[in-house]
Amino acid sequence: MISTYIAVTMITLILMNAYILGILTDNLYSERTIHLYSKANIISQSVSNIWDAQNDNIMTLRAQDITERMLAGTNIRGVVTNAAYIVIYDTNSEGNMTGKVFMRSVLKTALDGEQADSSFDSDSGTTITVSVPIEYDGEIVGGVYLAENVSSINETIATIRTSLIIFCVLLIILMGIISAFVSYIITQPIAEFKEIARAISKGDFSRRARIKGMSEIAQMGEALNYMCDELEAFEEKRKNFVSDVSHELKTPMAGIKLLCDSLVAADNPDIDTIREFLNDMSEEIDRLTRLINRLLTLSRLDASTALTRSSVDITALSMGVVRSLEKIANEKNIELTFEPSDMPNELIEVDYDKIYESVYNIAENAIKYTPDGGKVTVRIKRTAAECAVEVEDNGPGIPDAEKTKVFDRFYRLDDSRARDTGGTGLGLAITKEAILLHNGKIEVRDGTEGGSVFVITLPIAQGVTKHE
Repeated sequence: MISTYIAVTMITLILMNAYILGILTDNLYSERTIHLYSKANIISQSVSNIWDAQNDNIMTLRAQDITERMLAGTNIRGVVTNAAYIVIYDTNSEGNMTGKVFMRSVLKTALDGEQADSSFDSDSGTTITVSVPIEYDGEIVGGVYLAENVSSINETIATIRTSLIIFCVLLIILMGIISAFVSYIITQPIAEFKEIARAISKGDFSRRARIKGMSEIAQMGEALNYMCDELEAFEEKRKNFVSDVSHELKTPMAGIKLLCDSLVAADNPDIDTIREFLNDMSEEIDRLTRLINRLLTLSRLDASTALTRSSVDITALSMGVVRSLEKIANEKNIELTFEPSDMPNELIEVDYDKIYESVYNIAENAIKYTPDGGKVTVRIKRTAAECAVEVEDNGPGIPDAEKTKVFDRFYRLDDSRARDTGGTGLGLAITKEAILLHNGKIEVRDGTEGGSVFVITLPIAQGVTKHE
């Protein structure tokens, strides 16, 4: 991470410095060229005003006076020529070209009527040259040539380049320190998360990440801690589930073993005793079969979220459940009634078998746990978006503290009574799983006559199957 930060910083600084130095160099050279053009044009205009082609000596004196005054205090070389490239005046005292032919490409362009400039490098440094024409009575009668050594510009650029390099080195060192600090801040929690992940892979869900601040890393830590909480809770449920299954399977098996041992130990048991023992064994086996079937149902629900959807009339489905339970209700002298919705029937897309079993489980439980002579009502309620099946009884009800537990696997509000009625403690858990597969919900609340109301709510519009 540090290497990446430093590499990105270096590339950025190199590109930035190259751009800055390029712009600065162009600006300095352009400024100096414009400055030379300004002086050359002033000299050209001044010489044009006093031009005298008849007397070379007078022109030389006049050009000398104008040029020296204009270039005083500078290191600019000035040359004034006529149209035949003959030098009228040259400020260079060492290699004076006065009276001689002076040929330069920029001067030729000027005598052709256009301003021109160029630059060249030599042992003494870079030199900028400009040339402008001298016009008199509408004709080009000569030219002005100026040349200036601009080594000072290169020296200035070199100084700036050195300063930028020093600044960049210091900045890279600072970025390295900051990067190391930031990397530690980022990687230290990640290393901790890595250790926690390894612990989780080995089945240790007790580890938790330390959370500091509200950064993205802290949010990642919170998510990891949440996952650990969920895994720990899931592991606890798994252990409890295995323990409960073992207990539930052990009880009927122990009963069958006891009956078998008692039958084997009896001396010459009569046929009635044998039938009684076999009948008891058959009941234990039936109970064991119901438990295994329930467990298989839960296993299938956990393993798959696939639903076989079809258009179902929930009113007809609920009426079918009521008809199936009428015999059980009559045996306990329980009034079992059905109340349809006031709204017209509407088909909903659900898995018929799973919803039928869910409504059946709720209604059957209500009948089982309602005292003789009680009342159970199955009713349908609709809204524009949802359809609800309510099963209300006037039994003993469910305490508030127990309402969130009744859908847990193997949970029984009254264990001894549940065993008497043949309950496995899995019916409501199966119902909840089936309803959640339909993106629905199930809840329990107090009834109007002291009992309980179980409410299954299903969306009318077909949604995406989702197991929560």
